[in-house]
Formats: sequence, C-alpha cells, structure tokens
Amino acid sequence: MKKLFFLFTVLVFLTQAHAQNNTIFERATEAYNEGEFQKAIDFYQKILDNNQHSAALYFNLGNSYYKQGEIGSSIYYYEKALLLEPNDAEIKNNLGYAKNMRLDAIEEMPETAFARFYGITVNYLSFESWAYLAVALMFLFVLSYIAYYLLQGSTQKRIAFITSLVAVSLCMVTTVFAYLQYEDFKKDNPAIIFAREIAVTAEPNQRSERIFTLHEGTKVNVLETLGDWQKIKIADGQTGWLPSENLRILKDF
Repeated sequence: MKKLFFLFTVLVFLTQAHAQNNTIFERATEAYNEGEFQKAIDFYQKILDNNQHSAALYFNLGNSYYKQGEIGSSIYYYEKALLLEPNDAEIKNNLGYAKNMRLDAIEEMPETAFARFYGITVNYLSFESWAYLAVALMFLFVLSYIAYYLLQGSTQKRIAFITSLVAVSLCMVTTVFAYLQYEDFKKDNPAIIFAREIAVTAEPNQRSERIFTLHEGTKVNVLETLGDWQKIKIADGQTGWLPSENLRILKDF
C-alpha cells in the first residue's frame, strides 16, 4: 500500500511539473511574439532549471538570442537543438543564418565519398531513435512470427514469414546503426566559443606561442582537458589549447 501511495505521489508530482513547464513555455512564446526576447529567454531558462529540455526549447532559445544579436548564444542553442533533432530543416536553416554572422570562416576538411555516405546514413537519426526503431522492428518480427504459425492460408503464411525476415534483418541493421551512432556521439565533444576573441596556443599556458585566433560562435571539438585548459580541434584539422572559460560544451544535458 505504501509503495502504491509513493508511486501515485510521484505520478502526481510529474504531472504537475509537466503542466507547469507547459504553462511557462506558453508564457515564453507569448513574450517572444510580443518582441520581449529577454523575458522569453528568462522563461525558457526556468524550464531548463527544472531539468527539462527538448529540441523545441533549445530552438526557441536560439531564436530569442538571435533576435537580440547574441550570435554565440544563438548558435549554441541551435546546435543543442540539432543534437536532439539532427534532420530538422528549420533548425538547420536558422543555424545557417546565425553562422553567417560569425567572424571565423573555417574551411572544413574534405571527406571521402564513403565518409559522406556513412555520415548521412548513420547520423540520419539519433542513437536513441535508432534504438527505438530497433525495438519496434523486433516487436514486428515477433508478431509476424506468431502470425506465421496461427494463419491457415499459404499466401498469408508466406507474407507473415517474409515480413518476419525483413523485420529481423532491419532490426539488426538499426541496432548496428544505434551502436555506431552512440560511439560517434561519445567520441565527439563539441563546444561553442563564447569569447569575443581568443588566442589558441600551442601549449596549455599563457606564455605559449599563439597558433591561431577564434571568435564568438565558432564550433570546436574538445579533445582533452588539463586543469583550466582544453585542447580543441577546429573543422580544418588544426588543434591547440585555450582556457576552458572561453567555451561552452554542447553535450551538457
């Protein structure tokens, strides 16, 4: 009885929290539509403070910061939204506009045809989405396999058998894709530069030689952390060190 009461209490709490976040989200959207962008940001931040996040929330934060001319913050939240919805055309479009406002124009390293195909295929969905799809296909396989034994007609049994084979085959493929995407997700540690201008050095100290300079809104990949310094890599393959306070990690949720 105590367990049942506890579960009921948790359910009520979660329901109330969800309703509260929805109310705050609606108030934030109203503020945005009225041109009160900082007020909208404050409302959206309250939802984040409640440990709730979504692609829509990050997208709206990106829009709000963009309207205020805060390019670094807008890119940061668009990129976070894109991590959750990697194929959302609207997020990509707005991110493109924000990137055009950056000072750094870094040419990306060329990819082989196989690397492009791999990226397009494996990264078409997030690893969570691939995993959910694998589970759904496994259920389809089980149902088709059961139907094969229960159905009487030869045509129906043939359809059920073929469906089960296709489902289990696709299930294995999507499981592999989920694993590959998750491994890529773990290896990649993207961040956004938040300093107006920061020198990237050869070693993790202020006396080291300056290699190149980065500006607000540029996306980097963090390779290593040493004290208050982080080793980063940019799109053209160059690496160097900069103080941790000058960037914000994207995968912090």
